[in-house]
Amino acid sequence: MKTVVRWEIFELEYSGKLEGNPFLDYHIYAEFEGEHETKKVEGFYDGAGIYRVRFMPSFEGRYKYHVYGTFSKESYEGEIQVTAPVNTNNHGPVGVVEKRYLEYVDGSPYYSVGTTCYAWIHQPEEIQKETLETLQQSCFNKIRFWLFPKYYQYNLKEPVMYPYKRGIKRGQDPKRLEKHLDMKFHTDAKIEDITDFDFYDFNEEFFQHVDRQISRLCGLGIEADIILMHPYDKWGFANMTRECDLVYIRYVVARYGAYRNVWWSLANEYDLMTKTEQDWEEIAAAIKECDCYGRLTSIHNCMKFYDYSRDWITHCSMQRIDLYRHVESTEEYLELYNKPVVWDEIAYEGNIEMGWGNIAGEELVRRFWEASLRGGYAGHGETYVHEKDILWWSHGGILHGNSEPRIDFLKKILEETPGKYLKNSIGISDEVVAIPYTTATKDFNPWIGPKQYYDYEIHYYGFGRPSYRDFDLPEDSQYKIEVIDTWNMTVTDMGIHSGYTRVLLPAKQYMAVRLIKQQSSLI
Repeated sequence: MKTVVRWEIFELEYSGKLEGNPFLDYHIYAEFEGEHETKKVEGFYDGAGIYRVRFMPSFEGRYKYHVYGTFSKESYEGEIQVTAPVNTNNHGPVGVVEKRYLEYVDGSPYYSVGTTCYAWIHQPEEIQKETLETLQQSCFNKIRFWLFPKYYQYNLKEPVMYPYKRGIKRGQDPKRLEKHLDMKFHTDAKIEDITDFDFYDFNEEFFQHVDRQISRLCGLGIEADIILMHPYDKWGFANMTRECDLVYIRYVVARYGAYRNVWWSLANEYDLMTKTEQDWEEIAAAIKECDCYGRLTSIHNCMKFYDYSRDWITHCSMQRIDLYRHVESTEEYLELYNKPVVWDEIAYEGNIEMGWGNIAGEELVRRFWEASLRGGYAGHGETYVHEKDILWWSHGGILHGNSEPRIDFLKKILEETPGKYLKNSIGISDEVVAIPYTTATKDFNPWIGPKQYYDYEIHYYGFGRPSYRDFDLPEDSQYKIEVIDTWNMTVTDMGIHSGYTRVLLPAKQYMAVRLIKQQSSLI
């Protein structure tokens, strides 16, 4: 009997029919039945007469399976034994807990600190290898990337491979093409006009390559936030017919849905594309129908948020829509949608000409702290001018900025949270106060007092520069006080205090004070 580790992939391979177009004309299904779950999985054609089925078991124990479909006149049966994980990176897939937080299915906390490398899988092999090495040394546990290649400033070269075969031009929607985002860039490079793609005929070599990269990310403990569609296109991928859109979606979900680290993002900047709300809802319905695991699913905006209250959306994947206020509104969106708020794009550390890509590392780190202490999550990106136009935000490669170590420091602070997760609490208007989400809170006016103190608090001052802060602690309780320098990555023990206490600070930006009640059940 074959064995597979819980939450790993069990794959079956069969030879099948070759006539016609196997990507469209034939189907392969498998039903897996265990003591605690039964799943029907759709497989996919992988070229050269090979059909595959991938399955992720959610429980240990014995499963029976039955494989059938139009791909073959035969049907197949078998059994597998599922064993416990031994890899410390295998905590199962990430899901939603307590409506507003993310957590691994085994109960381990997941503090999402993601990054963006939109087109990294389309770069030369040496850059992709370098990207994986950089990720391995970084704190990032999620990466956003596109399946389709990118045509945009700094991204004018052809990809290494295309997702479709060339030679016959089929499957483009002329009405969508008329409305497509018009993009022109000043360049001396010759821009090739390549649009002869058959959107009914996948390039299995490309998708096999993506298999390997998703698997490598999984081995590093990094979530693969796969962006299915985007507007930055010159090949026609953004303007396929509705039929081809759905064929593509079904194929991708069948191929990658069993990877425990996969998330679905319907689009990057959906509101710049030619698709209607009905189109997006049909795509979402197709994902929901094909994805038997219920992977995390969202859709990313440019200028207008999607309606995140839709039942197929598991979390809010947000880009800032205001130059000055975004992560500061995290609590409002948590209240509005009652779902995790993930600020996937809050501008990038860098120095390119566009404002979305030239904020300082200090400001990006501030935004991470603001989002995290308000109960949300934030995402990183980097866009420093490079002589070879290799920018992390799109190509990957290596990091040149100084925000990543500080984000790692924040992640370590978050990992010290009693009860796993933080929520925003009441503070005066020049600070952000965070407490464990399990803490029962009381309403009070921080300007009038007396202030309500809890067992664990972090007070963050952002771009303020106080030289001291006063705390009127309860006389009958003792608090350990720590000063956190979020930029220099230090934690200074200020001792144990009760009653009125003045905490001296260095009159620098990006400082925080942590209060930890002693002899607390949370410690």
